[in-house]
Amino acid sequence: MEIGVLGAGTWGIALSRMLFNMGHNVTVWSKIEKEVDDLDKKRVHPNLPETVIPKGIKFTKNIKDATENKDIILCAVPSVFLRNTMEEAKAYIPNGQVIVDVAKGIEKDTLLTLSEVIASVFKSVGKKVNVVALSGPTHAEEVALDMPTTIVAACKKIKIAKFVQDAFMNDNFRVYVNKDVLGVELCGALKNVIALGAGISHGLGFGDNAKAAIITRGMYEISKIGTAMGCKTKTFSGLTGIGDLIVTATSMHSRNNRAGILMGQGKTAEEAQKEVGMVVEGINALPAAITLADRFKIDTPIIRGVNDVVNGKAKAKDVALSLMQRKKKSEHDFKYKIDKKI
Repeated sequence: MEIGVLGAGTWGIALSRMLFNMGHNVTVWSKIEKEVDDLDKKRVHPNLPETVIPKGIKFTKNIKDATENKDIILCAVPSVFLRNTMEEAKAYIPNGQVIVDVAKGIEKDTLLTLSEVIASVFKSVGKKVNVVALSGPTHAEEVALDMPTTIVAACKKIKIAKFVQDAFMNDNFRVYVNKDVLGVELCGALKNVIALGAGISHGLGFGDNAKAAIITRGMYEISKIGTAMGCKTKTFSGLTGIGDLIVTATSMHSRNNRAGILMGQGKTAEEAQKEVGMVVEGINALPAAITLADRFKIDTPIIRGVNDVVNGKAKAKDVALSLMQRKKKSEHDFKYKIDKKI
């Protein structure tokens, strides 16, 4: 197959290498011209030092070369740059094109998921494309070393999801399919917010008990928002739900976890992002997370607590204490009365 990759970050490069080694022809584009020159010449990504980029992978500064006459276009740009990238590429992409998005996020102003952002760009010029959200517990650093990984290809058209499954699946990269696109994308965006919270807890010096609580109750908050929006309950207990949250909230490969640790240690969100040196998607997803919780009247104390820390409204230690001192309640949503005679 002919595959074009938009974005030359760690995830774009890890998948490009994998797809090339599977026998596909791969062309990688980046908006950053120096990045293209360095990767083409050195054949090593600075954040994947143990991985050699095969010589057969082509690099280009011309987005047309990475999008015209392709069987699949892989979007691996950060969520905040996705719309502009698609606007630049839309002239070269035909009706019916299969576009695989691996970025995770929700557009701040429109509250569109990333597959919806892509669809809206093409709708504006009278085109329809087949967008697949590829999401799951997948650190680029491990995929680049051929470590076993599982992921989900989500598309309302199951035939298209299976087409992507066939193109990406190999002995080290197992692909499942799912029709709940909204649920998959919502998990992918909001789990980054909860991972920030887990990192903040770590940075405060708390242990595994606290982290497990944040992961579990954080996924409960995500699932409440998701089910209110019509997502399938099973998605939240699957690979793109709890699976992706576990890996993002516990691994030092996770930029969201690392940024959270730094904030728990007292750094501002800006300082933490600068030290991490890469886009921290959880910070970008916070405005949408708060807006969605407000819209559906969902109680989200962890998401709101992370938002307060990130935006400097409260100290991390004070937020942690406030979470522990919340009013007594049932673990799940049913009312109960406390019998004072017991």
